[in-house]
Amino acid sequence: MFKSSHPLQTLIAAGALAAVVLTGCASNKEKGAGPSGTATPTVTQNASLASLVPTKIKSAGQLIVGVNVPYTPNEYLDANGKVVGFDVDLLDATAKVLGLTTAYRQADFSKIIPAITAGTYDIGMSSFTDTKEREKTVDFVDYFTAGILWASPSGKTVDPNNACGLTVSVQSTTTEQQDELPAKSAACVKAGKKKLRVLSYENQDDATNAVVLGKADAMSADSPVTAYAIKQSGGKLQQAGQIADAAPYGWPMARGSSLVQAMQKALQTLMDNGTYHQICQRWGVQSGEIKTATVNAAIS
Repeated sequence: MFKSSHPLQTLIAAGALAAVVLTGCASNKEKGAGPSGTATPTVTQNASLASLVPTKIKSAGQLIVGVNVPYTPNEYLDANGKVVGFDVDLLDATAKVLGLTTAYRQADFSKIIPAITAGTYDIGMSSFTDTKEREKTVDFVDYFTAGILWASPSGKTVDPNNACGLTVSVQSTTTEQQDELPAKSAACVKAGKKKLRVLSYENQDDATNAVVLGKADAMSADSPVTAYAIKQSGGKLQQAGQIADAAPYGWPMARGSSLVQAMQKALQTLMDNGTYHQICQRWGVQSGEIKTATVNAAIS
């Protein structure tokens, strides 16, 4: 379900995940959701790294960022219409290391990379999977790894690789619903075991609620979505298994720009000093953390 041409993705989720409320049901609104507990870490400028920023951007003092919303918890609109999310916190922090602010420009997902190559945007931030095909057009600074991740009720052990006969909830029109679960179910039948029962819902919140309310044994979604659901569930959900079919998320920039090196080094600084981990932890997406900020590390 990634926003990419990676094999995992077919369509972009329309829903956005928020907190599980006291009744045990989730609210999946893109406006008003947010992390709880920890504040955004304080970040200071690194003058040496700031010198790597292209003159035009440095003079403007800000990065023009192309973004497509919603895709909670990575990027979505809060109650005031402001773009917020895990990606936002991380990109804002990385820009601050370089002495820059960020200006977000909403756009159709398919138009962001062309706008970067045309010079309209300095960078893209929209849960882009770094692919070899895209690397022909732009350079990526990779900051996270994402894949398919399951969740089950707390205390209930579920193995995604041995789930024959279980009921699994999922959002409709996603890779999980169209590819992953049918393939797993077919393998069960071929092995002479019971097929998976797939509960498909229009919205991710309903798929999450199915697990919380005991209607499903587990749910399957993109790893940041699942991780955030677990964090917001108040202890009602737990991770089931590990991330499967993982691929890197990256920020696309113009090929050959010194901004690529600047962003890579600034991000690595945040990884080294613990700020990166704090931001991941704030949004409950630690399962996708990486230790090294890479450039153009596409898997396929």
